[in-house]
Amino acid sequence: MSILRSIIRAIRMTLIIWVLTAMIYPAIIWTVGSKAFPVQANGSTVFNIQGEPIGSALIGQQFKSDKYFHGRPSTIRYSQGRQARPRGISGASNLAPSNPDLLDRITQQANQLRDDNIQPLSELIYTSGSGLDPHISVRAVREQLERVSKARGIRAIEILPLIEKYTDGRFLGIFGEPGVNILRLNYDLDLQDFNRRQSSHPENFGDRPTQ
Repeated sequence: MSILRSIIRAIRMTLIIWVLTAMIYPAIIWTVGSKAFPVQANGSTVFNIQGEPIGSALIGQQFKSDKYFHGRPSTIRYSQGRQARPRGISGASNLAPSNPDLLDRITQQANQLRDDNIQPLSELIYTSGSGLDPHISVRAVREQLERVSKARGIRAIEILPLIEKYTDGRFLGIFGEPGVNILRLNYDLDLQDFNRRQSSHPENFGDRPTQ
């Protein structure tokens, strides 16, 4: 009988622990997270003016147009949903420093930046180790400032407040370096352009900025 009671007690404790750790605890964390940190709990999703999701502030994106600030390269295209090839992964190419393919890509990237009068800083030519990096340094953003201001037809001094606005400081004030969230910055630039167009041509109010 003592063995049977021990087995029943073990089963009871297992069920209690399972309910606590697999049901009650996750439910509490989800509730607190959703109420206290609704944006972070839902993936830090960024929406356009139409309320459509255009990405996550935690995941970088590739921008090609001269009117956008370009983020850090990624060998897996940042796993951006249907755009990603392959999908749903993170990581780097794992190519050795001596690999000719890696050297060719870096050389081409650096030469392209020099042609655009942009200094080939490390975060503009080396791919993200995680494949998800959404930030680049303030210096890398400022290197692209002249190109973006020229492409958008606005003064560089008008963009500087937005760069400061979307610069995230060091973690806990001491770890890492400040970085600029490129997705948020580029979308705000589009929003500013939209507002300027509406001020000049209010009859076109039906147009909305998208990514």
